[in-house]
Amino acid sequence: MVKIPTDADLLPPSDDHIFKTLLTNPNAGAVLKSVISAVLERPVTAVQIRNNELPVSDDEEKNERLDVNCVVDGGDQVDVEMQASRSVELTDDEYRSFMNKSVYYLTDLHSSQQSKGVKYHNLVRTYQVTFCMHPVFPAWPEFVNSISLRRTTGEQVSDQINMVIVEMSKLHALLKRPAESLTMLEMWSVFFRFAPDPEHRDFINKIIELKEEVAMATELLMEISQDEHERARNRSRRMAEHDRYSDIATAVDRGRAEVLALVKKGVSPDEILKRFDSL
Repeated sequence: MVKIPTDADLLPPSDDHIFKTLLTNPNAGAVLKSVISAVLERPVTAVQIRNNELPVSDDEEKNERLDVNCVVDGGDQVDVEMQASRSVELTDDEYRSFMNKSVYYLTDLHSSQQSKGVKYHNLVRTYQVTFCMHPVFPAWPEFVNSISLRRTTGEQVSDQINMVIVEMSKLHALLKRPAESLTMLEMWSVFFRFAPDPEHRDFINKIIELKEEVAMATELLMEISQDEHERARNRSRRMAEHDRYSDIATAVDRGRAEVLALVKKGVSPDEILKRFDSL
């Protein structure tokens, strides 16, 4: 059985490119079926991937949403993605941008299915599954939240559109439990989050011993991590992400400085707001 060596330098499965590479590898059919089965909480026997193309260059990749769009068991549509960076929100405790984006992609995928000549009661279900490295619902203790159309009293109205959000920032409590007690989704989430971390290598190796599909994903991850071209691409993506955050922080500092300069000139708050609203 494969194990991750103590000194192994692994690329992070939480990187969206690495995540998609793992799930869409021609030899990873069992891995993808296991992940989707864990999320949907039902056995999945067949998965057809509909977008297996990866970008050919970093320039293209930065403009592309890296998801895994597939059909399971000849029916339901499932879109799986990894989101390593937090969506920019108006305040730290908001998640409106993230949720609106997820709803937009979910409903777009659901309405894209062939409907001509199809009765509405025969439309398939659609799932948007997002693994997140950042908190989405900080006030909620659960690391998995499944969302569908429900009445205000809680009864489900329709199971046609479904959102599953996995917050991998909330997994540390799982590391204190025996690996044998984890559910399949907990095992996959811990693997995606902590596989590159030497501090938790023994725990990850225990999961690898327990689940053959995780062992398969580990072999692929170690192979990918030894590819110097892939490592260079990963460095490029990290640099681009750092540049983006630096640009945002610089823009904030510049806006603050401009406001202070206007205040010193005696410009009224209403006039300052009008100037910035016109931008």
